[in-house]
Amino acid sequence: MKVYRFLIAFLITFSVSAQDLNSFFTGTNSFLNKHVSKGKVDYASIHKDQSELDELLKIANGITVKVTDANNYKAFWINAYNISVIKGIIDNYPTKSPLDTAGFFDKTTYDLAGKEITLNDIEHKLLRAKFKDARFHFVLVCGAVGCPPLIGEAYMPNTLETQLESQTIKALNGDFLKVNTKKKRVEASEIMKWYKEDFTMDGLTEIEFINKYRTEKIPENYKLTYFAYNWNLNKQ
Repeated sequence: MKVYRFLIAFLITFSVSAQDLNSFFTGTNSFLNKHVSKGKVDYASIHKDQSELDELLKIANGITVKVTDANNYKAFWINAYNISVIKGIIDNYPTKSPLDTAGFFDKTTYDLAGKEITLNDIEHKLLRAKFKDARFHFVLVCGAVGCPPLIGEAYMPNTLETQLESQTIKALNGDFLKVNTKKKRVEASEIMKWYKEDFTMDGLTEIEFINKYRTEKIPENYKLTYFAYNWNLNKQ
């Protein structure tokens, strides 16, 4: 009888958790579709009515997601990061840059999945430390123009791999790099400087990593430098 009751309780908990996770994904998808266009966020309209954002974060705090359920885990924390960045901007709106708020990434906390957690904790402890995947850098959006663009949809468990690939390809064939064939030089976003260890895993050089996703390959003898990160707010 005790086993039966435990099983019923487990199934109810699992069902509620799965329902909340689905609500979070669909709600995030709707929210981003409404407020994001061409990588830019309409912070002004969100600031006028924060109810949808607050509801998403409330749902997110009640979710339980395990690292062993990799696609749900990664999709949840990527979306939770991006939504929390928007919340951080809105809480300090108007602002010109996330860096105008002291501790934006390492001190301000958010209640997510039952944890009180910072943006840096999500990126470095829950994602980068758990999964050796440099593509996270192309989907975690820090609220600045220098970030890869925020897409107007949620990252979904069943399409996550395609979305990770797509955003990485777009970045490395777009503004993330500046190629000068005359000078045999390629300039990359400072993200590649800050997280060099992520882009050189498995013995790859940075240019070899880039060429995995580039349509027009970069010769290995090109000099790699970095251009300054643009921390201006990614607002519409």
